[in-house]
Amino acid sequence: MHAPREIRVGLVQMSCSDHPAENLEKALRLTREAADRGAQVVCLPELFQTRYFCQSEDHTHFALAEPIPGPATETFAALAKARDVVIVISLFERRAPGLYHNTAAVLNGKEGYAGKYRKMHIPDDPKYYEKFYFTPGDLGFKVFPTQAGTLGVLICWDQWYPEAARLTALRGAEVLFYPTAIGWHPEEKEAYGAAQHDAWELAQRAHALANGCYVVAVNRVGFEPTPGATEPDDGLQFWGQSFVAGPDGQILARAPVDEEAVLVVPLDLEKMTFSRTGWPFLRDRRIDAYADLTRRFIDQD
Repeated sequence: MHAPREIRVGLVQMSCSDHPAENLEKALRLTREAADRGAQVVCLPELFQTRYFCQSEDHTHFALAEPIPGPATETFAALAKARDVVIVISLFERRAPGLYHNTAAVLNGKEGYAGKYRKMHIPDDPKYYEKFYFTPGDLGFKVFPTQAGTLGVLICWDQWYPEAARLTALRGAEVLFYPTAIGWHPEEKEAYGAAQHDAWELAQRAHALANGCYVVAVNRVGFEPTPGATEPDDGLQFWGQSFVAGPDGQILARAPVDEEAVLVVPLDLEKMTFSRTGWPFLRDRRIDAYADLTRRFIDQD
């Protein structure tokens, strides 16, 4: 029996205001809190420096983007070095004029910037108009060998795709991090809210179980009005409830639905071996039979 190899992950669930400087300072403060409480890896929500601007299509929002590496990565790299922690941050990346991505950067303690992942799956739904802003990622699914372990990073809409989780896990990810911005349309919450949240959590718990690894989903919280809204409930109510799922799919920790929170959760990475030998899904995969997964749909004619 191997001795446990434990890491402690920090989840920063926060609300976001109209003021980027204010959001940045809050994010830094809460990241320090997680590190002070023993977190070795800290993850923040998707696009935490601003309100979720994808509720509308507005060219002025492109001014919010920045290069990666750039100012935010330098700021968090300094904190990562000072506290010797790994930090995962989600940013609006300006790659070139007219070319933007939804990107996560990984800062590896004293070693600094370790690389980035560009969101592969880009939604286009009411109040989630991300295709207006973001080019689909072109770096593929990635893992980051860090001082705390081998980490996989995916972003929000990616969390619905078993292919994304599988390909990242097959590259050796021990923990899948999902910086997230997801919530309810207030007018739908009464009829569909519970089912929507349950589906979100269930999909990611299934990724943890199917791949025998840990999943860490980090959401924002609070109500954010749609820009230019005239009705008080026109916007998104982010449902918080950031969580950690173990290799057996069970919830290890969950943040509140309506409050900011910092969770620090210990993960015994040796439990991956127990799970993967008890449920040997990777062993029994029929890799010779999966070629059709690269087709959009398997038509019969």
